[in-house]
Amino acid sequence: MDDKESLRVGAAVKKRRRALKLTLAVVASRSGLSVPFLSQVENERARPSKRSLELVAGALETSAGELLAAAEAARTVDVVRAEEQPHAMPEGVRSLVRGRHQLHALEFTGERDAGREFQHRNDELLFVADGAAEVEAEGRAYRLERGDTLYLSGGVRHRWRATEPGTRLLVVAVAEHIEADDT
Repeated sequence: MDDKESLRVGAAVKKRRRALKLTLAVVASRSGLSVPFLSQVENERARPSKRSLELVAGALETSAGELLAAAEAARTVDVVRAEEQPHAMPEGVRSLVRGRHQLHALEFTGERDAGREFQHRNDELLFVADGAAEVEAEGRAYRLERGDTLYLSGGVRHRWRATEPGTRLLVVAVAEHIEADDT
């Protein structure tokens, strides 16, 4: 197994563990490995040896080969060209990521006033590529100009509007179908 495979296998391990509704403690007990080590593997901060991967796979009722195959299948490189629209979106909104992934990204162009309040369960980052925007979050107003970013943790109520013509705002978030946590 090369370094890339061993690093990428963490997501496959986490996905399989969650599918079985197992805690790290249960997998640790079944595999004989420590909870901190398993956590580091899942978060791709540690590289499991072949033997450790086999122990984890056994604890997860699968094989090391299946975990590696799942890790390989999860690798994606995809270019979305500026003129492309991967998903049907309203005028002035463009999806920047094709398919269903952990990362969700949209580009909003023009003078937009979202006109409504948003609250997402997962974290979000707003980046002003051009122009300016005003964001209201947690009872405060933030003026963002070209190159500025605003981070919002999951659960923060917010609304935003473009304040200059030609504004391009990128919104990048952990996808709603992914439960973002530290487990």
